[in-house]
Amino acid sequence: MNALKLNGNDLTLNDLREVVYQRRPVLLEPHARILVERAWALSDESIAGEGNIDALASKTGKPADPPLPESETRALMLLRANSLAKGYSGVPPAVIDTLCEMLNRAVHPLILSPGLAEPSREMEPLAQLVLTMIGQGEAVLEGKRLTASEAFRQAGIAPLETESIKTASLANNGAQALLATGTLALLAADTLVDSADVIAALALDALQGTEAAFDERIHKARPHAGQIRTAANLRRMLEGENEIRKSRQEHGKVRNAYSLCCVPQVHGAVRDTLEHCRQVLEIEMNSAVDDPLIFPAPKQVGAPQTPGGQPVQGEIIFGGNLHSQPLAFVLDFLAIALAALAGISQRRIEQMVQPKEGSPVFAASEAGLNFGLMMVQTAAALVCENQTLAIPASVDSMPENGNKEDQVPTQAAAANKLRKVVDNTRAILALEALTAAQALDSLLPLRTSKRGQQAQTLIRTVAARVENGRVLATDIERVSALIAEEKLAAILW
Repeated sequence: MNALKLNGNDLTLNDLREVVYQRRPVLLEPHARILVERAWALSDESIAGEGNIDALASKTGKPADPPLPESETRALMLLRANSLAKGYSGVPPAVIDTLCEMLNRAVHPLILSPGLAEPSREMEPLAQLVLTMIGQGEAVLEGKRLTASEAFRQAGIAPLETESIKTASLANNGAQALLATGTLALLAADTLVDSADVIAALALDALQGTEAAFDERIHKARPHAGQIRTAANLRRMLEGENEIRKSRQEHGKVRNAYSLCCVPQVHGAVRDTLEHCRQVLEIEMNSAVDDPLIFPAPKQVGAPQTPGGQPVQGEIIFGGNLHSQPLAFVLDFLAIALAALAGISQRRIEQMVQPKEGSPVFAASEAGLNFGLMMVQTAAALVCENQTLAIPASVDSMPENGNKEDQVPTQAAAANKLRKVVDNTRAILALEALTAAQALDSLLPLRTSKRGQQAQTLIRTVAARVENGRVLATDIERVSALIAEEKLAAILW
């Protein structure tokens, strides 16, 4: 895989996915290096001087805080390097080079997650990153927790010299830590909403519902982009030979519960929310968020390409790009949207496990001591937890620093809550998939559509039909993995 060249301007979510999960190598683009060097030459020692290690150490988190997942740590490192590569932060190129080498050689700083209710602690992840870069703190290399200096030694990376690094410019805000959570949550949410369309189609056939509500004309009459796309996905899932459809046409069923007929409207609204979040996050991924920012004057024709020939002219301006309100909103929006996606999924589960004419209680194969899929109703507890977690944190604010920082939203809380909402939503969709597969089995020899059968087979490769009551924890984990790995979503593609 070709190396990704960072310049601070065109990093995409797909680039981030490749670096985080596929270990795509990264390096600083040559032209961006020139811009970084010019800003470094202009930066004022009185504003961004030598780092205070004691000050950094005071921001390294609390021992009880859990470490960030490796994926978020890698995303944080990439996003920080890309922001610095924009050339407005006043750091030496060696800082970006070190971040790139750490990513390429899988040296991952041990970064503790900021606390839920302490807005000022959002700066801690970057402080811990800086400590690792200068050989202090801890890091993880090949699954082993080591001192940072030992990890660097084994990986063949030279730590930054403390006298040459302007640590204040590296650790004066926490935007990239929040951005790492948000971008990875968005990638996961994209997979969840596609998977939800596939699973909802299975549930529709499992309940012998009608697909009339997915008629293209209905959705063109209310043309939200997400709604139109979801309806198209459902039609794709249900198209072709479908024995269950023939059977329900004979029964003349014309109306479904809202959790079935309104899937395009609910899933579609989730999609539209994700699209707004994508726009904000892609801007943030390629933004300078330090304070102050360094603006070198345009290079004159014939002037040296790099600092050293003549002084670089320009301005150093204090502003407010360090404020994370746009990110805080997005983190809350993602949690709210996923809570809605999980909620309608749970209602479809309820429809499938409730006894109806000709169907067993809890989708059990037989009555008596067999409790079938009764335990999938734990989805209701997860939905309730999501509803609490989706209460916005971005509207809260806590003044700090002698009232100088008098409007500081609790965005760290929003990030921590969002991680849990993503996990809960994936588990709820896994429970719906298991329930739909069980209910479809009960309709045999009638079969669903071709794509529906592909989804059913995929589920059955990791979770057998429940013939007698058994613990479902392993089944839930395995189906959750199918969802996370995009295997169910891929049926739409």
